[in-house]
Amino acid sequence: MMMRLVTLVLTVLVASPGVRPRNIANPGSQVYPDLDLMMDFSARPTPKNLNQTMDEGPFERVMYNNSQVWKACNEDDKFLIELNGLRRENRITMWGGNLTCIDIMVRGQHIEEVSESFARHNVDYSVIIEDLQKAIDEENPPLEALELDNRQGHRLTWQAYHRLYDIHGYLDYLAETYPQLCTVKTIGSSVQGRPIKLLKISNGNQGNKAVWIDGGVHAREWISPATVTFIINQIVLSYDNDPLLEGVDWYITPVVNPDGYEYSHNVDRLWRKNRRGSGFCAGTDLNRNFGHGWGGQGASGNPCTETYRGATAFSEPETSAIRNFISQNKVPWKVYISFHSYGQYILYPWGYDRTLPADYQDLDRVGKKAVAAIQQAGGPRYSLGSSGRLLYPASGGSDDWAKGKMGIKYSYTLELRDNGRYGFVLPATYIQPTAKEAYAAVRAIVSEA
Repeated sequence: MMMRLVTLVLTVLVASPGVRPRNIANPGSQVYPDLDLMMDFSARPTPKNLNQTMDEGPFERVMYNNSQVWKACNEDDKFLIELNGLRRENRITMWGGNLTCIDIMVRGQHIEEVSESFARHNVDYSVIIEDLQKAIDEENPPLEALELDNRQGHRLTWQAYHRLYDIHGYLDYLAETYPQLCTVKTIGSSVQGRPIKLLKISNGNQGNKAVWIDGGVHAREWISPATVTFIINQIVLSYDNDPLLEGVDWYITPVVNPDGYEYSHNVDRLWRKNRRGSGFCAGTDLNRNFGHGWGGQGASGNPCTETYRGATAFSEPETSAIRNFISQNKVPWKVYISFHSYGQYILYPWGYDRTLPADYQDLDRVGKKAVAAIQQAGGPRYSLGSSGRLLYPASGGSDDWAKGKMGIKYSYTLELRDNGRYGFVLPATYIQPTAKEAYAAVRAIVSEA
């Protein structure tokens, strides 16, 4: 059930120029991540043949020409009812938000009726991004423009968002270059058969605590794998001179969803799910597919929604790979961190409900240290709290499973930059500052575990 809203702030993705927006003097409120957690919006381009897999050619690249990002304000609760109606008719789709802030995409052919809905409910809005496709085009510099020659065996630059081939090549490079420290393991395969690679960084000492880090669960969140690989690089290059790093066995998977990640590069920049199935309703939301509180609030049983939970818990090979690896490796797991975007949050369980774990004060205390570490590293302030309370209930999340089923005490989801100016289309110039503050947060959490 939707809580009563005092103020509703929306960021809207509009697929063609429509009614000129009215300016807002103080648009103020933040934009928040993954409102697909709360409501399911699924206006996606339709393949020419609904029975084909969207990855099977020929299929044209999804373009967002003339799309805009709006920030809109409204104090009428009834607007949400109208919004839900537009959603059910596939007039709109989600970017992000929470109980008071929502991001919405409106397809071009529906712009007039959505604008009329805004007018009926006295919604004021301002333009945040004038041309979304232009922002997408400018988000990531072509790799040809970067100096990749004469690098030390790998192509990662942390100046651009790299493809899966470069990311996996970097992991293999580390294993070959630092064989006493780094090992690569394929812990499973995706729906389409791509490897899910894990890097273990360890000196082999008995008594090391075990830390899990992953990224790339949601395909469109490119800053996540970039941040995770940056963290890997920092750990490896600083390992011998840092007692904190030496006392940990690091288990790191930069791209949990390799099919979706590649699809977001090749076809649809804003794709979220994995690539199971075919046609308009392809994909499962991997962060609704974990087996603790699975199938509850904030997850959909409709395959055509972006928060589709899957047929059963762990129905997807990507989530099963994580479950199998962690449950079968009887090591002293102390920390579980999953990187997502966007919104600048440090979230801890529970997400499936608004209740708190018995040791929430410990999670909160350590989380505050991570918030402080981010600011000390020059980053913005991140909000801290349990997912279900700070945002909204969302069942089937990985951090809930890590804590609830695997007993990993310090389980967190970190929602990276930004707070809505660019959203999922964060320019590559933000990779290094975002990753540096994330590494500071990781160190703060691990030092307390």
